[in-house]
Parts: sequence; C-alpha cells; structure tokens
Amino acid sequence: MARVRLARAGEVPAGEGRVVEAAGHAIALFNVGGAYCAIANECPHRGGPLGEGDLDGTVVTCPWHGWRWDVTTGANANTPALGVACFAVSVRDGEVFAELP
Repeated sequence: MARVRLARAGEVPAGEGRVVEAAGHAIALFNVGGAYCAIANECPHRGGPLGEGDLDGTVVTCPWHGWRWDVTTGANANTPALGVACFAVSVRDGEVFAELP
C-alpha cells in the first residue's frame, strides 16, 4: 500500500463527491459531514463514474443506472455481498490522503 495525496480538504464540500486521479487510479472521494471517504470510481455494473453521483448521507447513487454504494464500506446498498474497493483515508495539514494498492 502507498499513501497518496488525493486533494486539499476544502476541494470537496460536505455532502459532495469528486473524481480524482492518483497513482494511476480513478478514485471517488466524498466528504460525508467533514469525514472523507474514498472508493473506486468505477461502478461494477456498467462502469459509471461514482464520484459524479449524488450523495445521500453515506450512500452514492451511480449517475448512469442508479446502483447505490455505501461510501464508508464500498458495499452495495441493496446487495451488501457486492462491493467496490474502499480505501483508508487520512487528513494531514489540510491535505487528504488515501492508502492505495
């Protein structure tokens, strides 16, 4: 695992997500009430960009076909056995970092 910078803390407002490129990965970064969460950006259904979806609490809805994912765990909201990669996130000196493979 490598600790990789994703963004400045203020770049993602509370209740929103962004797609960021880091270390060759497309990451969906979310701000859930001041806590940052990072999951793989690609929805397993048809590849939709999860970082562009609507965030409702801790659940993001894929903008392409409506599949819903918990951004804190990567689990599918309807079928928890399905999931996307979820990455540990930390904030230091106003910068958001994730542990990426």
